[in-house]
Amino acid sequence: MRIGLLIYGSPDTLSGGYLYDRKLAEYLREAGDSVEIVSLPWRNYPAHLTDNFSARLYRRLRDLRVDILLQDELNHPSLALLNRRLQTRPYPLIGIVHHLRSSEAHAGWLRLLYRAVERSYLRTLDGFVFNSRTTRQAVEALRGEIGALPSIVACPAADHLALPHDDAAQELIRARESNCGPLRVLFVGNIIARKGLHHLIAALSRLPPEDWRLRVVGDDAVDCEYGGAVRRQIAAAGLEENILLLGRVSDRELAQEYNNAHVLAVPSSYEGFGIVYLEAMAFGLPALAGVHGAASEIVRPDVNGFLVEPSDAHGIAGHLSALAGDRERLAVLGRNARQRFDSHPRWADSAAAVRQFLVSSF
Repeated sequence: MRIGLLIYGSPDTLSGGYLYDRKLAEYLREAGDSVEIVSLPWRNYPAHLTDNFSARLYRRLRDLRVDILLQDELNHPSLALLNRRLQTRPYPLIGIVHHLRSSEAHAGWLRLLYRAVERSYLRTLDGFVFNSRTTRQAVEALRGEIGALPSIVACPAADHLALPHDDAAQELIRARESNCGPLRVLFVGNIIARKGLHHLIAALSRLPPEDWRLRVVGDDAVDCEYGGAVRRQIAAAGLEENILLLGRVSDRELAQEYNNAHVLAVPSSYEGFGIVYLEAMAFGLPALAGVHGAASEIVRPDVNGFLVEPSDAHGIAGHLSALAGDRERLAVLGRNARQRFDSHPRWADSAAAVRQFLVSSF
């Protein structure tokens, strides 16, 4: 097959959605398909809307020599009207939907705008690849029933890191059980408001500082204003000795952070899937996640982690305090977390399912 993949910016961008796109493209190429990356420049939302009227972009997409054009739904503002102009295209348009922008928390009028543009975009597609059941439900709630349109739910995986084999994972869990030092909390994600780092810091500031340490892995250049606010929050609380901001790290370094942690805490306000929770579970870490979005498809409360209202500092603090004082419970949650990872498909499984879907449906 000749497949086009339309994205913003570089496929090496650091996020779960871009990782999904990269792993899918890698698999398709290994299977013998050609994959042409169609990259549109990153701009702000109003500027992306003007792409719909670009004659140059219209000609570029019209003249693509592909059998299928996959479009990352993140690009919806650039394509909501432009897709309608491509009625004579020789290929189907398939949306890869990681999560809807309108599912996130926004000011009322802005959310109405996002809903209108996304609904318009979703109605131009000939098929869908969803990363979770939650994302499929969100799309149907906004767009209307998908009906006979081809679609598949193919979840992301977490085996892209250097993972411990089962015996090594169990040894990590036993070591955490016997460790009586401060609870080692890990946050992994871009430093943006949606990921909830400020809520986590507010919760941890309620606990005795000798009971915990927090290491933060994530790019703070995505939203410099928010990153600055987080640094001021840490300074105002006098927690510079307790919280270490590591910035962006390599996959090898990230694996080491998971190895050394006791628990992952990312109280995000919304996740279309939440690869980070599955990554942590591969290392036997329980995960604390936000209750909204698809984290509930991975995290089972009091079984392999916790689901929280992100702004509930008292509740988050309570869960972490309990783990700090009960390492036996930490180990039980960790073993269950590893079992959850073991039962989950790998990247090759999910990508193979998507390829089979494309071959059989189009």
